[in-house]
This record gives sequence, structure tokens and C-alpha cells, in this order.
Amino acid sequence: MQITLAPFKTEPGLDFTLPAERQAFQAALESVRGKLGAIYPLWIDGKPVVHDETFSSVNPAHPDEIIAKHVATRSEDVEAAIAAAEKAFPLWSATSIQERLTYMHRAVAELRRRRYELDALMVLELGKTWDEADGEIAEAIDLFEWYGRQILKFEQPQQLTPSDGEDFSFFYIPLGVGAVITPFNFPLALTIGMAWGAIVTGNTVVIKPTDSAATVVAWLFEIFNTIGLPAGVANLVTGPGIASGQQLVAHPRIRFIAFTGSKRAGVNIYENGAKLQPGQKWFKRIQMELGGKNAIIVDETADLDAAADGLIASAFGFQGQRCSSAERAVVVESVYDTLLEKVVERAKKLKVADPINPETQLGPLIDEIAQQKFFNYVELGKKEGKLVLGGGKPFTTGYFVEPTIFSEVAPTARITQEEVFGPFLAFIRARDFDDALAIANDTEYGLTGSVYSRDRSRLERARREFHVGNLYFNRKSTGALMGVAPFGGFNMSGTDTKAGGPDYLQFFLQGKTVGETL
Repeated sequence: MQITLAPFKTEPGLDFTLPAERQAFQAALESVRGKLGAIYPLWIDGKPVVHDETFSSVNPAHPDEIIAKHVATRSEDVEAAIAAAEKAFPLWSATSIQERLTYMHRAVAELRRRRYELDALMVLELGKTWDEADGEIAEAIDLFEWYGRQILKFEQPQQLTPSDGEDFSFFYIPLGVGAVITPFNFPLALTIGMAWGAIVTGNTVVIKPTDSAATVVAWLFEIFNTIGLPAGVANLVTGPGIASGQQLVAHPRIRFIAFTGSKRAGVNIYENGAKLQPGQKWFKRIQMELGGKNAIIVDETADLDAAADGLIASAFGFQGQRCSSAERAVVVESVYDTLLEKVVERAKKLKVADPINPETQLGPLIDEIAQQKFFNYVELGKKEGKLVLGGGKPFTTGYFVEPTIFSEVAPTARITQEEVFGPFLAFIRARDFDDALAIANDTEYGLTGSVYSRDRSRLERARREFHVGNLYFNRKSTGALMGVAPFGGFNMSGTDTKAGGPDYLQFFLQGKTVGETL
């Protein structure tokens, strides 16, 4: 049966300048506050699993406010979750694409129905501003819709060269049971992206979210239950520490691992996932997105006001807690001082506050560890450069930090080589465009980059030589839309599996050739 879907288009965001939208969001905040402190179970084989041992997710703006309590996973829970996914795989892999897409339509409808409450939860649990939270909902919808259309491409007959007297066919089949390990910064969108990519291709999964964003993923499982996703297709394990994650990664019956997070965790996963375990019958596939030390190049021909706006958005959006955030401004010497002044002026005006306030532009960092790491880099920066803005803690409570800018930093300094993952920007002088491009490439990462220039020859050179997975001209380095700008990086930024791209689903599939003599 031929399946047709409307052409893909990205989901628009809500307009919080409208009084009705603001009122609806305020009501959602109150509604979600009324649900705080609930205990959320594990979900294994379609059933809730509860133990006495729990851990808490808190509001990073007010750490004494508990968002939720979550059941701590035991080793036997991981085994049970994998067994449930194995049990569900034969039937789910044989389920028609049409039926799988029915679940997609139901899930998207639920995301839209619960949009305001999910937005409010992310404001409270993650410290996102209103626009940032709603942008994640839009991205989550886009990922459902985009991969729902991409699977149709892989379901089509693949063209082969005819052979006399023989009939050959080539088609794709799913891999099996996978582990999906997700981060705090985009827990809904990235969980949906990795998990739905696996599920829509016929695989089954065990999902482990990071502790600080576990409530968002628990609400996603409420959606899975509401739409009637078959038992065992998606299973949820939660828990502090890394024991359950390590058990998933090393397990001999896990066929693939999809991970987004830090380089340190990713290196550990890549190493341990590659080890052949007793009873393992395959080499595990591993895809990772690990962040970056992203640079924005600005030359003497650039529109400096546009460049300053782009640097502010790229460095300080969601408190710099995006893997695509810019932490390096590489500026040609003749415009360095002027651009620095423009960026500092704009950064001074950013409103740092509790993100329940619709006017807030910077909320808190995710937790105390992130806050302390940020301040450690500030102290290092004072030795490696000149602190021209910020570096402090604006409030006595919460994990807030000030937007921070350093100037006169060497390209090889630690604060220009190591990812801070906070609202932290280092200005680096370049002699000319050649020097700027060399500096931008002088990193172990290769995720995003931007070039502000009016010189077409320089832009074309950057297209060839700026070694990042996502390169932008005369715009910010963040905000890749799924289906529009496939996202993934080079080198230590990950395995370059392009989320939201035309070939992403191939990671979850393997090709099979069948021939018959006529």
C-alpha cells in the first residue's frame, strides 16, 4: 500500500508577545507547579516499576524546590528492560510502516495538546526561557515528522543492475535492541530524535536520560502510554551515577548505542561499547554527538552589528549550554576592538533572572557541578586573558552565573581549547582571514562554526576549509532546524551522524541482498 504524507514543514513556535499566549503559559506554569514532587517509575515492558530508592530532580533556579522523584534503577531492571525490548522486537519489526506512522501522528497530536505544560516543565526543570522551551517542543515535533517521512524512502525498492537468469532484490531491515542515552540540554527533542529514529525503523530501545532531566523524559513515556505504543518497544531506566548506563553500553545483547553528551562520557562509551563481550554476536554500532569549541570568524568586511548580534545569540542562548554554542570569537585585528565593544555593550543588557519571568534572557546553569566548572574556567581565564565582563554569581541562590567575556586570549589557551558549556566567550585576535581560519580549525572539535564576511571568495574558501559539520555564513552558529540543516560534527565532536538529515535512519538499518535463479 502506497503511503503518502504531506510535504514536511517545520513546526512554528508560539508567540509569547501575544497576551493570550502569555496567559496560557502562566496557567501551565501553575498547573505544573501543582504536580511537583510526584514519584515517577521506571517503565519496563509497558508496566511501571517502583522501588523504595529514589533520587530527585530539582529546579536549578531554586535548588530547594524538588521537581520530581524518580525510581533508581537496579541492575536487574536493566536486564529486564533489555529482555522486554528483545521480546517486543520480532512483532514490532514486522509491523507495517503505516501502523508505525499511526503512532507518530498520535504522538505529535499529544505533544501539541500538552505543549504549554511541557514548555512549563522545561522552564522549571531545565532553567530554559519560554522561547527556548517552546523551541524544543517544535524541534521534537519536527523530528517525529521528518523521520516519519524519511522511513518511506528506505521502504522503497532499491534499484539494482539486472542480471540475466537471476532476480536480485536489496532492502533494509532493523538491527534489534538499542540503548539511547540522552543529555539534559534537549531531553525531549534528543530523546525523541534518537529513540524515534530507532523505533520508526523497526527497532526497540532502552532509554536512559540524565538525572537532571529525568522528568521531561518521564512525561514522554506518559505520551507513549497514551498513544498505545506496544509494550517493550520503548523502556525507561533512570538513576543517579553511571552504573546503569555502563551496563547498557557493555551488554552483549545491545545491538546499537545512540548517545548525546560530553566528550568524556562519549570516549568511555565508544571504548566500552567496542569491546566484544562473552556471547556477543555482532559489532555494536555507536553514534555520538559530543559537543564542540565552536568559533565565529569575523573579518574586516563584515557587518559588525550583525556579527555582534550573532555572537550574543550563539554564546549566551540557553546559558551557553548548547553543543553548538560559540565559545570563541576569532576576529581580524582591524575590527577586533570595535566588535568587542559592541558585544560587551549587548551582553551587559542581557537579563539574568528566574526563567519563569517571560522577560528573562539567561536562566541558571543546570546544576552545582556545572556552576563550579564555569567558575573554575573563569579563574583560569583571569590567568590566560583579560576579563572584560562578568565572571560572577548574580544571585545568592540558584545556579546562576553572569555572561562572561574574555579578551586578549591566545589561540592555544585552555579557555580557547576546552569546552566550558556555559555563557563564556573568548575573543582571539587574528592577523587576517588566513590566520583566522587557521585559528578556528586549531581545535580537536569540529561541530559548528560561523563566518561573518561580505567577501564571497572568503566564504567559498571557508566552505571548503573550515572543518566543521555545520557551517553558517553571516548568521549565528546555533538553531539548526531538522530537515533544513542536518546536524552533526567532525573529529571529537562525534561520529557525524546527521540528525534531521536524509541518511540519519540508515544508522538503525542494515542492508540485505536476496537473489533467486529464474
